[in-house]
Amino acid sequence: MKADFDYTGCNVFVVGGTSGINLGIARAFAAAGARLGVASRNPDKVDAAVAVLGSAAGPASGYAFDVRDADAVEAGLAAFAQEAGAIDVLISGAAGNFPVLAKDLSPNGFKAVVDIDLLGTFHVMRAAYPHMKRPGGSLINISAPQSTVAMPFQVHVCAAKAGVDMVTKCLALEWGGEGLRVNGVVPGPIDGTEGMARLAPSEKARERVARSVPQGRLGTPEDVARACLFLGSEAAGYVNGVILGADGGWAVAGASMGGGLGG
Repeated sequence: MKADFDYTGCNVFVVGGTSGINLGIARAFAAAGARLGVASRNPDKVDAAVAVLGSAAGPASGYAFDVRDADAVEAGLAAFAQEAGAIDVLISGAAGNFPVLAKDLSPNGFKAVVDIDLLGTFHVMRAAYPHMKRPGGSLINISAPQSTVAMPFQVHVCAAKAGVDMVTKCLALEWGGEGLRVNGVVPGPIDGTEGMARLAPSEKARERVARSVPQGRLGTPEDVARACLFLGSEAAGYVNGVILGADGGWAVAGASMGGGLGG
């Protein structure tokens, strides 16, 4: 994609930036000239992402850690800051999801999603805090429509993502005075992602979802990346505590799955 912003000389860290939407975000920042750090649980995915991102405008570093492990998150972010310097932009995008009816959802299944999405987000934000550039640092949490729109098969995700949005708003209040901005991005239905494959596994289901988006199409990782490029830039210097939809108006339309999940 064409870079609309110049991040030359900036340090950007993308948690979860080795696949899907988050890799698309990392690619966009790399194309804009940023020095990249990416992390996920899978070392092989980390190595593959670093190889791809390292061929773009800026170098990249990779770290393998689980966002549920606070000590590991702190060590990874500290290592990147020691190597690259203060972090200009931090994107927290690690997430877990699987469709299941509430009556069939085990306590451990509910806890697993909350631990990854909500607790993991807090771990990342807290670990990044001492290493963020002041003033001007930007922290961005990747949320989901489930944070505000109730959906069947998604009680665990709805609960976790609602918490993520409140973490974003609370930190915007607490850290704004230090010159840090904390915002969220809510992707709509994004084509070619693991989430879409799980929630709309057939071509018929994908077409139903696309028709439910006011813009009449599924989104792309680039659509989400552009929102992050904006929020991380000086153009958004007075934007703080905002949950920004990158969904083609899907939430405005009620975030309908076009007749239900699956199929």
